[in-house]
Order: sequence, then C-alpha cells, then structure tokens
Amino acid sequence: MLKFLLPLKVLNLKAFRTFGVALTPARLSPAHLSPAHLTPARGSLPLPINYTVSVTNRCNARCKTCNIWRLYDDCDEEQPALRRSGSRLELSAGEFARIFESVGKSAYWVTLSGGEPFLRSDLVEIYDALARHCSPNIVNIPTNATAPRLVERRVRELLEVKNKTKKGKSDLILNLSLDGVGSLHDEIRGVAGNFEKFVATYERLTALKQDFENPRLRVGVHTVVSNFNLDRLEEIYEFVQGLNPKPDSHIFEVAEERVELGTVGSGVTPDYRSFAAAFAPLRERIKRDYLKDPEADFLARVTQAFRLEYYRLLEKVLTERRQPIPCYAGFASCQISAYGDVWACCVRAEPLGNLRAGTADYDFAWVWRSRKADEIRASVRRGECCCPLANAAYTSMLCDFSALRRVLGRVVR
Repeated sequence: MLKFLLPLKVLNLKAFRTFGVALTPARLSPAHLSPAHLTPARGSLPLPINYTVSVTNRCNARCKTCNIWRLYDDCDEEQPALRRSGSRLELSAGEFARIFESVGKSAYWVTLSGGEPFLRSDLVEIYDALARHCSPNIVNIPTNATAPRLVERRVRELLEVKNKTKKGKSDLILNLSLDGVGSLHDEIRGVAGNFEKFVATYERLTALKQDFENPRLRVGVHTVVSNFNLDRLEEIYEFVQGLNPKPDSHIFEVAEERVELGTVGSGVTPDYRSFAAAFAPLRERIKRDYLKDPEADFLARVTQAFRLEYYRLLEKVLTERRQPIPCYAGFASCQISAYGDVWACCVRAEPLGNLRAGTADYDFAWVWRSRKADEIRASVRRGECCCPLANAAYTSMLCDFSALRRVLGRVVR
C-alpha cells in the first residue's frame, strides 16, 4: 500500500518546500493555494520519506576518506554494543524502538548506517523494531566488508526476522564498499587484506539468496570516488562487472567533506575537471550495460537512470557551487545520529534537536516540527548550502519533476 501512497507523499513534501504549507485535505483544492492560504502549518508538516539512521559510529576500518573511526580508541567487534564518545552514549536498541514507533509508517526508505553497522551486536534487534513499527519498502545497510563471517551471520538473522515479520515484499539491500582493485583498496581503506575480505563477503551474501525463498535480498557494490582512486575508476568498474554473479547495482558516489565524518577541509573531493575526465567513459558504459541492454533487469535500469541523473547534477554542484535542483534535505530526507541528534543531512550535521532531550522524549515529530528545524529548513530553501551528498540527492530527484522526467526518459528511451 505504501508504494501507492508515495506519489501523494512526494506531492505533499514538494508543496511544503515550495509554499511552506502541507496539503492537508482542507487545502487540496486550487482555491486554497492562493497566497492568503499559504501559511506554515507546524502540526501538519509531513514527516520525511527517507531516513538515514546511524546505529553506531564505531568502525574497524581506517579510511583515508573518513575520520569517524577516530571517535573511539578501540573498535574490536567483540566489544559491547553501546559505545561512548566523550560524555555521549550511543542509543540503545530500546531507544531506537521508541524512535521508530514515533516515526511510524512515514518511512519509505531507511538506511541503517555507521560507522560499520555490523559491529552492533544488537543490529538484528534494531532491524526487528524498524520492521515492526515502520514497515519501510526499502532497508539499505552499507558495510566495509572487513568481517565476512560476521556479516553473513547477521544478514542471515536479518532475513529470518524479515520472514518472521512478514515483510517479504520489502527489499533488503546490502552495499559492500570497494574503492580499488587489490592493494589499492587495502591502502585507501587502511586495512590489510580488505580486498580479499570484500570478495569473501560478496560470495557469502550472494550465496544467501539460494538459502531463502524469495528473500528480496539485493547485494550491491559501493565505490567512493576520491582523489585517491580517480584514475582507477574504469579498472574498478571492469572488476565489478566481472563478478559472478553480477551485483544488483554498482554505485559511484563522490567523497564529501562532512562534519559527521570529520573531513571538512581534508581535500578528499575531486575537482570538477578531474572528475568529468575520469567519469566520462564510465557514463557511456553504464548507458550501454544497463539502459540499452534489453535483457537488463528493469529495477537495475531504473536505478542506473537515477545514478546517471545524479552524476549530471554532481557535475553542476562541483562547477557552479549551488543547488542544481531544490534540495529536500530537511523536508523529505533526514539523518538520525547514533546519539539521537536529528539532522537535515550529515554534511552540515546541524541538530534540529535531540530525541533524548526531556521535552522530545523520543518523539521524532516533536523535533521535526520544532522552530530550530524550521530555521534550518529555511536556510536549505534559500540555497545557502550545496553538496554532492548522494542519499539526499536521490530523494530530491524524486521530488523534482524535471529531474524525474529526465530519469524516466532514460528508462523508456
């Protein structure tokens, strides 16, 4: 049912970002769209459709493009689930459950992120609470693929929960990080043998599809494009295309300088000219391998059409330093940090509020509709920031009719 309601949710979010008003039933007629009626309605502000939830900041990699691992001295997978950074303790599974209950069925797409999510010993309990309270259509979990046996065990448990809660029609997407072939990947990720562990993790996860009836498990590959691998993108693409079985998707996303990752001023983001020169051949390969292949999976074609639009927008962000389409971070998408902060996005990482605060009491809507949240949304609406953050960009494309038209045009062409 949620997939049929999604267009209405998108229309509602678009109306609020454009006019500052939610389209409640009383405002759906054209007569109610006159300026006199376009006043903010705090209590009726729609909740987002895309949530990124950081379940932990712990990470056992030492990536050149990310400094989040510096928050903790020891990230051994055998450590307890909850970790403290300074005076801040990460949310417990019970606290996540209360947050998910307050979010309810608004969530269409949820990413359980990190850090390394699979270092949470109670990740399955968190996923179970998400499935019961929110029933999202898509749950995405990235992994650095450094612990093949651990990831396989936890994913098997996730699939068992998925079947138990009768959420078999939802997609569980696992994205494995790959930033280079062979020793380059190990060098960028700061983990000896990480490339071999990537291959082992990939083999284990693709084999799981055979162990479950219609698991709706999708295994993809995620490549972070940075100044450290810009000249090796074609090599990475060729390697991924040669995997057997082929991944359900291969995502290239540009390294961002984020407050969340402690990388502001690090210079990891490539400049436009270098990126354009390196990525031009890949753009044509993607068109040929996915969009022009009549045997390509339809979902893969749609996914890659969105990717191509993202790459087009990315070039504009890098060259023009502005929002090429209206950004819906803080309107249609958001992030919840491991400590309960709610952000419009992880690049700015400005708290709209904290879900643990006494007045919030784990009520997401209370934070989402706060005056501080309104101030940050107003800043985003004025275009005071721009970035290449892919997660927010995909939601923005879904809410922008011109971008969506270009995506659909690539699929049917």
